[in-house]
Amino acid sequence: MADHPPTGKLEGEVAEFLEELGQTASPATLDAYRRDLGALLAYRAEQGLEATPLDSNSIRRFLASERARGLAPRSLQRRRAALSRFCEHQIKHQRLTHNPVTLNRGPRTPRDLPKPVDVDQLARFLDTPHDGSPLSVRDQAMLELLYSSGLRLAELAALDLSDLQSQRVRVVGKGSKPRQVPVGRRAREALQVWLALRITLAAEGETALFVGQQGKRLGHRAIQSRLVTQARRRGLPEHLHPHRLRHSFASHLLESSQDLRAVQELLGHANLSTTQVYTRLDWQHLAQSYDQAHPRAKRKDRDLS
Repeated sequence: MADHPPTGKLEGEVAEFLEELGQTASPATLDAYRRDLGALLAYRAEQGLEATPLDSNSIRRFLASERARGLAPRSLQRRRAALSRFCEHQIKHQRLTHNPVTLNRGPRTPRDLPKPVDVDQLARFLDTPHDGSPLSVRDQAMLELLYSSGLRLAELAALDLSDLQSQRVRVVGKGSKPRQVPVGRRAREALQVWLALRITLAAEGETALFVGQQGKRLGHRAIQSRLVTQARRRGLPEHLHPHRLRHSFASHLLESSQDLRAVQELLGHANLSTTQVYTRLDWQHLAQSYDQAHPRAKRKDRDLS
């Protein structure tokens, strides 16, 4: 079995992979993978490497060239992840015998997580009156829901009317995993006001919970733009985006409840370690909770020497 696809077929196989990926991945993920694999194809064409096997050496040279031209560690890590997933696709279709990306060590990425907005400052921002227009009413509902339920941008954008219940909302997270999260009182109130006005904007037959001026589902970039607009109008002296509201939700809830498992479930994280890093949970508090709760970790009155 060949370790690489026949010369000239790689572009078509990348297109095949992206088409398959688009059936389950979010639009943002699909766009990122298209750029990453497009960069690989462009590099191979520029270097005259079309006939070079897609092996660990060629991948190492590609990633090294990307690093040399100043690509950030996080972007390099994403490039590597896209390549690895594509190689797994090639293995599935018996075009590779192994994943050559696993033989290359990925770059270390800094944990530059967004700083949560101060809880009091965020409360003042959300309580600041808006102009009462349908778009501002919609924006208020989105803001309250993002902070109330810790939704991802893609999860918010994909919401349909049928996903909203009296005190909770059903979302489909990463890996097409559904979960239900509670909706707080203030978010429910904002949603009720929006639903009363939504009929004035929504196109006939549109199922999306949040729609734009054309009556169609609101896209990712439009949501991000509206959050920035509302932050500017209401005098929030910080950049605001959906992920920062999600981070604030997790941090503020964890500070109050100290229940890491509950926050993990609400965020839809598969691994507890993801939640711990995401919320910047203080290790000292974790150690204290462990000492107090674990039956074989409780400290004696005095340490043994």
